[in-house]
Amino acid sequence: MKRGFLDKLIERIRLVPSHEVGQYLQEIAHEKGFLETIFNALLEGVIVTDPQGGIIYLNRMACDFFGLTSPELIGKPLAEAVPGLSLDMTTKSTEIVSRDLEVFYPEHRFLNFYVTPLMSEASTLEDSSLVGRAIILRDTTTLQRQAAETLESERSSVATLLAAGVAHEIGNPLNSLTIHLQLLQRRLEQLPPKERQKFEKTLSIANNEVARLDQILTQFLQAVRPVPLQLHCEDFNSIVTEVLSFLEQEIKNRHIDVDLALGKNIPLLSLDRNQFKQALYNILRNSFQVMSGGGILYVMTGCDETHVWVSIGDTGGGIPASNFDKIFEPYFTTKSDGNGLGLHVVQRIVRAHRGEIMLKSTEGKGLIFTIRLPRDDRHVRFLQPRAF
Repeated sequence: MKRGFLDKLIERIRLVPSHEVGQYLQEIAHEKGFLETIFNALLEGVIVTDPQGGIIYLNRMACDFFGLTSPELIGKPLAEAVPGLSLDMTTKSTEIVSRDLEVFYPEHRFLNFYVTPLMSEASTLEDSSLVGRAIILRDTTTLQRQAAETLESERSSVATLLAAGVAHEIGNPLNSLTIHLQLLQRRLEQLPPKERQKFEKTLSIANNEVARLDQILTQFLQAVRPVPLQLHCEDFNSIVTEVLSFLEQEIKNRHIDVDLALGKNIPLLSLDRNQFKQALYNILRNSFQVMSGGGILYVMTGCDETHVWVSIGDTGGGIPASNFDKIFEPYFTTKSDGNGLGLHVVQRIVRAHRGEIMLKSTEGKGLIFTIRLPRDDRHVRFLQPRAF
């Protein structure tokens, strides 16, 4: 590399007339400002460290990726500023390192970064002098999600081929069992009370198990054979209260209190009422089932300029951040009696409504599901100009 203006100035500083020093300093400041403008305009994050890993510079996009403030971090070790992004700074390795990174704050996203060594201009092949490292970060969230959606689509296609056979092979016997259990119930009602009591408990267990199998089959079919949306203008709050009323007795039996806060002035939304009720039902049941010893179920609705939302929180144990993406996968469950299809159905229904799901969890304290659906009265809106 050619020697820069600053290097030449330092060598000749004693020879520069005093009245020209101010002019040179202005040129240096201008050059520095120009370079910072270029780096801040990049869509990639840039972090520069010294050989020991102390931060020398980071651009605006790097700060956005990790929720950082640039001036406060200059001089701090990289591992302290960004926990998890710890590199081996003990060697003078000149290898280029590339890895993928998952970030959970301030937004859940995936990054690809590579680290390249910065060598002194005076370095030679025999005597390389490491003066620092540059870390380049690129947001790959969209690519990761597209890959996940493609994989999910392939899985669903395979499962759909099995759905018809499963529905026939299991559904018909279940219907037959239900009919025969009803016949047994009628026969029992004709027996004397003492004899009837011997069989009522067994019959009740059989009825409950058949109902559970029917629910599993229904969720499986919903997961692999999506039903087209039947859209109508609906009152968002009324759907939420309707689902809570349906689950009221089960919630009481589990000794759970409901903290309900309904937002005002929420516009009508174009929804498939039955499918969206199913999504809420699955989330609510998932929330209060993790509170085996009782707790509080928080339900809140609201809206902003672009979306209508509902948040459902619990006081259960929460989930590890590493499971955030897994909980929507078919058949993934942390419950001993779960089938792993409920939240997968939720994700499918919300996506069909052009919505999104956000999670916030603190292990040991609880989990919050937030569903955001776009408002139909704002098809187009201007975004705020982005400052570079």
